[in-house]
This record gives sequence, C-alpha cells and structure tokens, in this order.
Amino acid sequence: MRELKILGILVFFTLLLYWGVEPYARSKMEKEVAPADFKFSDLKAINYKGDPAKGKQLIVNAGCTGCHGIKAAKMPAPMPADAAAASFGVAPPDLSDAGLIYDEKYLKNFILNPAHAMLTAMKYNAKKPFPMPQFFGVGGDKNKEVSDIVAYLKSIAPKELSDKETFVAACGRCHSVKYDKWSQLGDEPKFKGETDKLAYKLKVSKYLDHLKKYMAATPPDLSIMIRARSKEFLETFIDDPQKLLKNTSMPRVGLTKESTEKVISYLESVGDSKKAERESLIPKVIGYLIIFTLFAYLWKSKLWREVH
Repeated sequence: MRELKILGILVFFTLLLYWGVEPYARSKMEKEVAPADFKFSDLKAINYKGDPAKGKQLIVNAGCTGCHGIKAAKMPAPMPADAAAASFGVAPPDLSDAGLIYDEKYLKNFILNPAHAMLTAMKYNAKKPFPMPQFFGVGGDKNKEVSDIVAYLKSIAPKELSDKETFVAACGRCHSVKYDKWSQLGDEPKFKGETDKLAYKLKVSKYLDHLKKYMAATPPDLSIMIRARSKEFLETFIDDPQKLLKNTSMPRVGLTKESTEKVISYLESVGDSKKAERESLIPKVIGYLIIFTLFAYLWKSKLWREVH
C-alpha cells in the first residue's frame, strides 16, 4: 500500500503542476482583462438597411477604388502592394472579403471614421492625418450611404473562406508567417536563382521599411505566436488590442468571432501543427501508465509473498 500512496502523491503533484501552477503562471504573465465579446460597444449602431446597387455606385463615386481593389467585382488594385506601401505606409486591402470577415457595425463605423474605429486616433492629428480619409457622404444621409456600401460589400463577399484566406485578408498585409513562407507581399514564389531570391527579399525589405514608418514598429512574424501566447490572449488582443497593450500600434481590425477563430486556427496549424497528434496520444500514454503500474504492483506483490 505504501507504493500506491507514493504513486498517488506523484500523480497529485504532477496534475497540480500541469493544471494549477502553469495556468497560474500564465495568468501572471498575461494581464487579466474582460474576454472578447465582439460587440464593439463603443461604436454607434447604424441600423439602416442598405441597398447593394446604390452601394456599388457609391464606392466608385466616393473614390474607394482609387486605393482599393475589388477582385470579386473585377476591379484590380490601382497599384501593386509595394508601390501602395510607399504611398500609404501599408497596402490597402482588397475589399472582396470585407463583407464576410468584418463585423457589420464595425465596418460601417470604420468607413465613417477609420482611426476612431481602429482605436488608433491617439496616433494621428491635423499634422499627421490617418492615411484613409473619413467618409463624409456624397450628398445624402451619410449613415444611409455607408449602409449601402456595406450592403454591397456583403453581397459580393464569398460564402466562406479557409483559415489561411481569412488570415491573409485580415492580417497578411502587416504580418509575415515564415513557417508557411508567407510575407507581406504574398506567398513566397519559387526562385529561378539566388539573384531572384535576393531581389524578392529586397522588395519585402522596402515594404517593411514603409510599414515600420507607418506603424512606428515592425509587426512581428506570427509563425510561433500561438506558442508564445494563449488562444484566449490572442482572441482578446485581436478583438481589442488596447485592452492588453495600451497605446499599441496594433489596430483593432473588427473581425467577427468566426473570422477570429479562423485566424487563430491558421496560426495553430502553422505554429503548432502536431497539436492534434500530440493530444491524441494523451489517453494512450495515460492508459499505458495505468496498465504498467497495475502489472508492476502485481509483480512486486508476488515477489514479496514468496520472500515471506
């Protein structure tokens, strides 16, 4: 029985370390804040029902296509990503997926006042205006007009995106993922030789120079971010970066809960690709240890019976 007691003590302290100390340590390293709720309560509700046909015309009339491409509507970007970064600091996103991945309330407020919706207004002023101008309307009720624009974006959005496609649309213009050969300019191409490889690296480097100037810091590579931070931390940080890092350059991007989960799932697939395989082994290992312990105890009991 003494051996069983010792085993019980070992199991107790092992579980205490795994389910008690480690989460406690993480809670001390990560600031405790309210979890993500994806409600964007600080933004005003705009409850107009938009007209997609009017929204399509408004996007052209308001000059949105002067910066943004809309591949779904066969409207290419007016300039390549590296040239756009030189002009704006970062390449403006293609709007084909915006109606799917972004929260509708956030998207309306973002069009009306980008810096306010992104929680980055403290970085900009009259001398340093936000690169994307506010939408003041084209002659009618601007709340109705912005609802029309969002209705159009929702009408052309795909029904579903893969995890990587969601990440690319939401995060890929600022963050690289070297483990998946993704840079801010897209998937790394196949190089014909070292010269092509160096030319591509130079192109990415120039883009990062513009991005650093725009963001005041170079956004980190996210290859192993899922190992550095918990899933809960990333979910809260994506929903509202200011909760966890006051005055961070990281903007609030306004993703829906579903899109946020897809982004995190992609990061898991890249940075922790063996997670499912590893977790599937847990019950097998525990089962093996239980059976081994049982046989070891029976064997020990048999030997000591013969001794006595």
